Amino acid sequence: MSGQDLGKAFRQGLADAIGFVLGALAGWQLGRWLGYDFIASTAWGVPELIGLALILVGCGLGRWLARKLILRG
Repeated sequence: MSGQDLGKAFRQGLADAIGFVLGALAGWQLGRWLGYDFIASTAWGVPELIGLALILVGCGLGRWLARKLILRG
């Protein structure tokens, strides 16, 4: 693997990690704000599943946005 390929792979991994974590945190906070806190609840009802879905959507959107911002060059 050349140095350029290694650098691109490192940036992709970094973008994925940052995007997943920040996106999950944003999705969790949005869920808390809307009243769907998946993390603090011990139940498995519809509100908790909506909160989990918001976290998962946040992961995907955060990864997509981080890759766009970090790899745009």
